Amino acid sequence: MDARKRRILSAVVDVYIRTGEPVGSKTISQLPDIHVSAATVRNDMAILEELGYLKQPHTSAGRVPTFRGYRMYIEEFSKQSTLPEEEQERLDTMLGDESELTEDLILQRATTALSQITQCATVVSNFAPKYSVITKVEVVPTGKRMYVVLLITSDGKIKNRACRLQFDLTHEHIEVFKQFLEKNLEGVSVSELSDEKMEQMAAALGTYMVTLSPLMESIYEMSKDLQRNELYVIGEQNLFSYEDLDKAEVVQFIMHKQDLSGLLDDSFQGIKVVFGEEGSDFVIGNSSMIVSKYQKGDHIAGSLGVIGPMRLNYAKVIPYIEYFTEKISYLITEETPAQTSELEMKQNPEPMDQTQ
Repeated sequence: MDARKRRILSAVVDVYIRTGEPVGSKTISQLPDIHVSAATVRNDMAILEELGYLKQPHTSAGRVPTFRGYRMYIEEFSKQSTLPEEEQERLDTMLGDESELTEDLILQRATTALSQITQCATVVSNFAPKYSVITKVEVVPTGKRMYVVLLITSDGKIKNRACRLQFDLTHEHIEVFKQFLEKNLEGVSVSELSDEKMEQMAAALGTYMVTLSPLMESIYEMSKDLQRNELYVIGEQNLFSYEDLDKAEVVQFIMHKQDLSGLLDDSFQGIKVVFGEEGSDFVIGNSSMIVSKYQKGDHIAGSLGVIGPMRLNYAKVIPYIEYFTEKISYLITEETPAQTSELEMKQNPEPMDQTQ
């Protein structure tokens, strides 16, 4: 496709996003950056239709973008879009003091800010770290017959579970279990924590199995958590304000939003676009989801994006998505004083779940 046809395609998408009506050649020819006649525009639009970038809803109507046309348009903007420096500074202010930000807080504030700015729903997924290894497993007494199992990985993930046992563990029990965990878990890749491996570990406890089984169960649950992609959607209520979106489908999406996990893996490059009509995993028709990946060091850590109507202002939204993913990548790669230390977790455990 030559440069003129690209300009015409972009102009058609721009006008259609703004008006929601099929776009005619005369309208495009009158735009200041289109320096050809309506007849030339009409011929180019016919070629763009043959190539699958435009379609004509009715014989006498103008043309509207297809999924392929939208994707070409988005690809063009993702190459050339940047935010003004003053806008970048405003976004940095919304994130807050970098020295006080934990990884979870960075993601929370970035997704909230992106939702407020775009008036769309924001989706963020945190990929299970395939490259991560277990660096520390501890058992910390916290009260009568209460123990917290603490698990720390090489990428900074901290998982903990509170366990209530039927009796207090002796110093010998704790010491034996600590040595057992050091031998069997520390240095092991998270991706190796299969059901078979956990069953083998439980069997290897021998006579201690009955006593320590609740602790092993906690470790098993945490191993599953570490291998599961986390997904959050913020600002779903914004979707109800768009006339293009069916309200019943928005409700269904909110009820089943975890189904998006399959669309937000780490296999794509650059900007990824999903349209509602293209797949059963995304139940809102006439909608679009645009996501980009963020990194932690040299590894893909997750993805961030927005969900809105297909007639979304991509020229505005894409620069914000790209800035936030770049900023998140920078911040979570940096070591910050706010990150909870292993010692603090031992002294002040805050259990996330309880195993009775």
